[in-house]
Amino acid sequence: MNLKVTGLLLLLLLGACVEAGMPQAAPSGSVQLVLSQPLPKMDGNHLSIQLYEVNYPPDKGSGVHTHPCAVVGYVVEGTIVSQVKGQPETAYPAGKTFYEAPNGVHEVSKNGGTTPAKLLAIFLCDHDGPLSVPLPHPAGQAGSGPPQSR
Repeated sequence: MNLKVTGLLLLLLLGACVEAGMPQAAPSGSVQLVLSQPLPKMDGNHLSIQLYEVNYPPDKGSGVHTHPCAVVGYVVEGTIVSQVKGQPETAYPAGKTFYEAPNGVHEVSKNGGTTPAKLLAIFLCDHDGPLSVPLPHPAGQAGSGPPQSR
């Protein structure tokens, strides 16, 4: 199936979902909106999505870094403490999600508890390149962040 036909089918499916409203849950389940975030303008001809599992032992985390792509985080277990420059430091327990805009300086990304923490990081990109770029710490030491390449 060529790209135009695939795109048309996706648009038709999206239209059907929007027309039907919120997805209906199975009789014994439920559906809840967890995150709704406008995305930055992106090149629709080069879109990709990548999902990474990030594991932090207790009292460990990443150095200061930035992500050139939009990122959605979902905490699977434990508690992740995160701070993007200009925003407050926030603790996200298991089951919570957060959004990071492209090129935000990620000053804090660490395990905020005494048990291992697991995070799913979903990168939404429209270009090739590293997914995480280490930045110098305020003291001048190099930082290190999760996923370095695509």
